Amino acid sequence: MSDPDQERRHLVQADGHIAECKDHIARQQRMIEQLAGRGQPTEVAQVMLEALQATLRAFEAHRKLIIAQIDDER
Repeated sequence: MSDPDQERRHLVQADGHIAECKDHIARQQRMIEQLAGRGQPTEVAQVMLEALQATLRAFEAHRKLIIAQIDDER
């Protein structure tokens, strides 16, 4: 049996990671637009964007697991 308070803290932390990752994604998208606007290559920046998006999906999946754990404790 897990500690419900700890699970809630984990949820808050996961929410913070998700918000931070979304900010990184938005910045990366702006960078890609700026690079493209200057006629510079965007391939490396695109790969980084894809990595950030994969990270976001992982954080969101982890958040779902935490919520499931909290629901199981009820």
